[in-house]
Amino acid sequence: MTTQTAAYRHNFRTFLFHATFLALAQNFMDVDTVMPAMLFESGGTAMHVGILTAIMLGGSSLTQLFFASYLSGKPYKKRFLLYGINLRVFSLLALGFILLSLQGAESIWVLPSIFLFITLFSLSGAYANISYVDILGKSLDPDRRKNFFSTKQILTGLVFVVGASLARKVLAIDEYPYNFAWMFFTGGGFLFIASFGFWGIKETEPSQKKVKGFKAFVRTLREELKTNDRLKYFLGFVNTQGIIISFLPFVLYFAKQELHAQPSDTGNYLLFKVLGTVTVSFLVLLGGRKIKYQGLLWFNYVLSLIIVTMAFWVDSLSAIRYLFILGGISYAVYSISMNGLLLEISTSENRAIYTGFVGAGNLVPALFPLAGAWMVDHLPFSQFLSLFAGILLLAGIFIKKLSVDS
Repeated sequence: MTTQTAAYRHNFRTFLFHATFLALAQNFMDVDTVMPAMLFESGGTAMHVGILTAIMLGGSSLTQLFFASYLSGKPYKKRFLLYGINLRVFSLLALGFILLSLQGAESIWVLPSIFLFITLFSLSGAYANISYVDILGKSLDPDRRKNFFSTKQILTGLVFVVGASLARKVLAIDEYPYNFAWMFFTGGGFLFIASFGFWGIKETEPSQKKVKGFKAFVRTLREELKTNDRLKYFLGFVNTQGIIISFLPFVLYFAKQELHAQPSDTGNYLLFKVLGTVTVSFLVLLGGRKIKYQGLLWFNYVLSLIIVTMAFWVDSLSAIRYLFILGGISYAVYSISMNGLLLEISTSENRAIYTGFVGAGNLVPALFPLAGAWMVDHLPFSQFLSLFAGILLLAGIFIKKLSVDS
């Protein structure tokens, strides 16, 4: 066994260790269920949820444009990855402290403080993600990348089931704000353990391509868009299909406002989402190399349209569970295919830069939650769904042009 092969295998296990404990942590900070529910309980409105979704699912990605222009000049990125994940741990612990301490006369500061640390949590995640993608691309055998993503999804999915059950019990064990405070303390603890995996990474290959300064980064983006059609189509795909990851928070809002969902329902919906994620991840793992990215893209495209169509007819809390199951499937397929495609269209020399490109081009997913929040507050939910479906339909154009063989 060569030194390079040994490093590949070591890093494969190291990244899976991180992913396992990250999966446990994510149950306690889930952006589709836990975070919106906490915000509602803290006095938030649909617009607040829209802002939260924009920050956590889209807005933070825009900052990768600036982070990438800085980090791309660093040949080794492990320490920057550790900075990012430890800031996320601090943010979660701070959120728990805020919920416990800022009550009564000080409750006016709860929402501003929540948004402050959610923003820090999201920005530090965007900062860490630049280094994560760069190191991941260099640290895995190219022939085993899809195997890694599917193995990661099934392993973390199984852990999700355990974590979702635990999170549901924590949510039900006490009333607001104590239940959500314990959610964030527990999530922060698991995320801290997950960071141990990054300490064990063997970053043996330095990044070669460096871009110094923001202007040079923008100039490089223009040059790459002219010479790499796959990058253009990939950005088109992200800006259309990418909005599917912001759909479930609006479903939760509808469930709470129109169908009077309770805090215990939030835990159930989290579990249903996880079951969908586990199911599709297991199937992708079984398919292995037989499953192509192009097939995954088309499958998720059709599934996303089915989900939105079903939402037009949902009229009970029991029916909403199916949206969360299918939403979990769609989220898992989107994560596998998008991360894999990013590695496919980039190289070891420009991967950090391309991650920044994707963040910079993530405009529609970043802005749509704000527009969606206004719509669900002022217009019938069906009109919001119509706009959502219209944007999703455009994704088919970019999927066809991507023509991914692997």
